[in-house]
Amino acid sequence: MPESSFLALLLIGLLGGTHCVGMCGGIVGALSMGSPARCSLLLSYNAGRILSYAAAGAIAGALGEASIALAGQLPLRGFLYLLANLMLIALGLYLLGVSSALAFTERLGQKLWQRLHPLTRRYLPARGPLQAFPLGLLWGWLPCGLVYSALATALSSGSAMQGAGLMLAFGVGTLPNLLLAGLLATRLRAYTSQPAVRMVAGVVVLGFGVWGLFGLQQLLHQFASA
Repeated sequence: MPESSFLALLLIGLLGGTHCVGMCGGIVGALSMGSPARCSLLLSYNAGRILSYAAAGAIAGALGEASIALAGQLPLRGFLYLLANLMLIALGLYLLGVSSALAFTERLGQKLWQRLHPLTRRYLPARGPLQAFPLGLLWGWLPCGLVYSALATALSSGSAMQGAGLMLAFGVGTLPNLLLAGLLATRLRAYTSQPAVRMVAGVVVLGFGVWGLFGLQQLLHQFASA
């Protein structure tokens, strides 16, 4: 897995902040509102959330590794690489306003979330980091097309460690937006909902996916000549 993949997911997490704020901005805003220790609450919540992303990435990477080992290197690895970049294109379209582009992926995680969501009530209202951290761990599994797009890249990495690292990079990329969402909730959501901001983010993420598709031929050539 090239180092550029880690940078790409870091940037996608950052640029996809328009989606993050829409999905989780209200949660982190409510979490810190009126609390004198809101910075520690936000850091604990986000640490739990990013740790869940890394765990999901490790699972996806391990599944990808096992699948490639069972099915053979070239055909399946090429398919996983193609899937990862198609998901990035779908994410870019979503950010550009094609709301149905990722809807099908978010439906996939609904059953798991229905089981986890009731557990979040145990930690609300979060009055300290010891409540905010497990709350973040649980909310990290909220069905989210942005996260699933990143997981597709982790799946194609073919390694649990690299999958975890990729999702860790992605999670760090989402951190600035969600920290600001907790501190400047209303103002930031108004900014990220602006069409120009979403358009720039969508075009850049879409570009990552299209660029990746151009790299598919190179990947196939490398495997063919190996």
